[in-house]
Amino acid sequence: MEIKAIKAVRMFDGGFMNEPFAFGGEEGKDKFDEQIIYRSSLQNFLLDTDEGVILIDTGFKADFAAPAKRLGTPLYMGDLVNDYMSAFAELGYKPEQVTKILITHKHNDHSDCISSFPNAKVYISPEDADAMKLDGENIVRVTYKDGAYKNFPRAEKIADGLWFIEAKGHTKGNSIAVLEHDGLFYMFHGDVTYCDAALKANKLSIIFEDKDAARETLDRVREFIKDNPTVYLSTHCPEGYENLEMKRVMKI
Repeated sequence: MEIKAIKAVRMFDGGFMNEPFAFGGEEGKDKFDEQIIYRSSLQNFLLDTDEGVILIDTGFKADFAAPAKRLGTPLYMGDLVNDYMSAFAELGYKPEQVTKILITHKHNDHSDCISSFPNAKVYISPEDADAMKLDGENIVRVTYKDGAYKNFPRAEKIADGLWFIEAKGHTKGNSIAVLEHDGLFYMFHGDVTYCDAALKANKLSIIFEDKDAARETLDRVREFIKDNPTVYLSTHCPEGYENLEMKRVMKI
């Protein structure tokens, strides 16, 4: 599979999250300082390939009512840049060009626009597909049939160089995607962490369905990054699109 471009589909920017939200999943929110804040944004990702366009997650629909900015909120996504479908269109693509969608997990900011792409196969874990009540010939419940990928025990090859990997915790069916391209490993991790600072500090956010699994996933992600030159592509902080633009390899 030839990769023509990797792009961020940007929806919100200029937001913030506080440290208890981003770091407090194990020790508790009260162990962290709510006056320490980190930058926040919202973006998903797109692969332009010779086999069609592949999306990693699809964001909110146009009628999504974003929470207003207020002092002390744990997470403020920021100012609206664009709704997902408008942001997608501004990158120069049409819905009919999308052949595959990889959904890291069931939450709306990662999955709302699935139905907008008529020719796309949607790859998602069985647990999250069931939680969303997804059905139809275009829904592929991934079985991770290809075994281990690096230090992750269960994975499935979606295309040459593109892997869909079981990474439970944030949701019961959470997954990540890794693209091997030009000697780098692009990791589309969904919400394994909410900000890159939490990855470096080895902290879980307060949002998870299985804390023990989330801890195991974060440990494996950190091990992978230490062993492989990885561009860490976050959904909820601007380092996600900045790392992509600079092909910046994560150091932890």
